[in-house]
Amino acid sequence: MVWRRQLEHLLEVAQLRNVMFQVMPAETDAHPGVEGKIEVLKFGDGTAVGRSDGAFNGRPTSDPKQLRVLELRLGVIRAQALTPGESCAFIEQLLGEK
Repeated sequence: MVWRRQLEHLLEVAQLRNVMFQVMPAETDAHPGVEGKIEVLKFGDGTAVGRSDGAFNGRPTSDPKQLRVLELRLGVIRAQALTPGESCAFIEQLLGEK
């Protein structure tokens, strides 16, 4: 029941305008996210900061070149993942099986 509620919550969050929800297929062996999470925060004044468990020793960075590396890695992840619509359909299918 807890698992089902978590999936339902994911679907709710996926409907928010400021959220892009994508599921990475389990059969995707290699992608930049396997080394850990990647975070990039962009601020209204044009500055940004990012970090990744698998890059730059996990330390936060505001170096534009390093931020570009993180953004490129996020782009690869997005390209390999299911689209937002496919991702929601996948979760809905899981909920239908339970």
